[in-house]
Amino acid sequence: MELYLLRHGLAVERGTPGFKDDATRPLTPKGKKQLKRVGRTMVKLDLDFQLILTSPLLRARETAELVAAALKATKRLKLCDALAADREPAALMRSLQRLKPMPERMLLVGHEPFLSRLISLLTTGGPDLALDLPKAGLCKLELDKWRVGKCARLVWLLTPPQMKRMA
Repeated sequence: MELYLLRHGLAVERGTPGFKDDATRPLTPKGKKQLKRVGRTMVKLDLDFQLILTSPLLRARETAELVAAALKATKRLKLCDALAADREPAALMRSLQRLKPMPERMLLVGHEPFLSRLISLLTTGGPDLALDLPKAGLCKLELDKWRVGKCARLVWLLTPPQMKRMA
């Protein structure tokens, strides 16, 4: 199985007047432009997902919608509360184990430090991998078997500047 993780793009800063809480912070115009580029890069990489799951927080939803539109995959986009910024990676893994059939290629769109903790859990079995997925960064993992703990290999991680050169 191939698992891709995408961190949301540049968003309005915390505490900006007019945005009462973290959940309502949208992408900035620069963040939207950045994600459109990411979408073009994903098309060039010939990525196609059977399922795209996104955090319900606005900036992640907007990120997922822009990417899904670029990939012509909006009907495969679903909200996933387990991807919210304050959740635990193991809880997400347990909930995804219930998917039937299990997708062979899936994209998760979310937040830091959640996504880095998920990458660490899947590649090392614990929380100690020193990793910080940048905003609009994309990571590819290959999983032998879907389970909580060490079950994946990090194949690649693309930063926004790398994707800009590829787009």
